[in-house]
Amino acid sequence: MTNSGSSDARDRDTAGRARNARPRDGLGRPLPYGAEGVPRQPEGVLRAPWQTVGEAQALLAAGRPFHAHEVFEDAWKSGPREERPLWRGLAQLAVGLTHAARGNAVGGARLLRRGAGAVEEWAAGRGEDRPYGLDLPGLTRWARELAGRVERGSTPVDARAEAPRLGPAEGTRPGP
Repeated sequence: MTNSGSSDARDRDTAGRARNARPRDGLGRPLPYGAEGVPRQPEGVLRAPWQTVGEAQALLAAGRPFHAHEVFEDAWKSGPREERPLWRGLAQLAVGLTHAARGNAVGGARLLRRGAGAVEEWAAGRGEDRPYGLDLPGLTRWARELAGRVERGSTPVDARAEAPRLGPAEGTRPGP
């Protein structure tokens, strides 16, 4: 990726699509060009649902919810149409935790509740609350409880300490 340095120039990938090449910190905040950031999640990766859950769980456990959000976003954009609301809701939960960890209590609480509602609505509509080993009822409880604490608190939360467990056996696939 390149940047010409002018204020109206945009970073572009090899195909000419706009891509922000600035390094980012562990919570996805842009750093100055040339600074050392954390490795970025590659965009547009097609993963099996179990791989998405496992990779997102590892990123959440490492205190990198912004990056977990990007993994969920890939599933949301590339997955089957009927699953897109689920993955979008999970991405909202991860970015809600990101905002809460950055100290944005209003945005964090709002996104945590929005994601919880989306996940809950998807589960109710499908009659399925544990797809791909995900614990959707547990995630909605976690998100709403955290949203309340974020609103009452005055400091950013610790993303690693507050990371949810996505399911009882994250990253594992039960059965044959």
